[in-house]
Amino acid sequence: MNIKLLCDLFITFAKIGAVTFGGGYAMLPILQREIVENKRWGTDEELADYYAVGQCTPGVIAVNVATFIGRKTGGITGGIIATIGVVFPSIIIITLLAGVIQFYSTLEWVKHAFSGIRVCVCVLIFNAVMKLFSKAIIDINTFCLYLIILAGSVFLNLPPTVFVVLAGLAGIILKMTVKR
Repeated sequence: MNIKLLCDLFITFAKIGAVTFGGGYAMLPILQREIVENKRWGTDEELADYYAVGQCTPGVIAVNVATFIGRKTGGITGGIIATIGVVFPSIIIITLLAGVIQFYSTLEWVKHAFSGIRVCVCVLIFNAVMKLFSKAIIDINTFCLYLIILAGSVFLNLPPTVFVVLAGLAGIILKMTVKR
């Protein structure tokens, strides 16, 4: 077992977990920078795939993605270590704040601070989506698939799992027919 790699997985995901506000989607730009650009533990395409599968499986997206990346990088032990790393800061912070959160959440300046943080998270998510978009839309077929899924998600009240499964099937069909 490579202890150095396991420590690196834990520390990397603990840092990601410590600075991410707003859930799994807000984590996307940080994951993209740390995992794809800095550590090179995966590609943009793999990260997009992990997000898609992570959204379809039970649990928190960020935890699922950490588990996938850790498993790919360090085997089963790596998956466990990355998962523990990403949730560790939250466990500590929530434990410390649990006693006082009710009091502070009613303060006006705290409400305003979180309003600003939510705007920032939206921008970070948008930037990450634009990076992934440029890698995912590779031809007219994937662009049409994107438009169909976008319209479906806007106008139909279906769970994300349905869109991911249908998009996967469409991808298989498109790639099989294009190869012929």
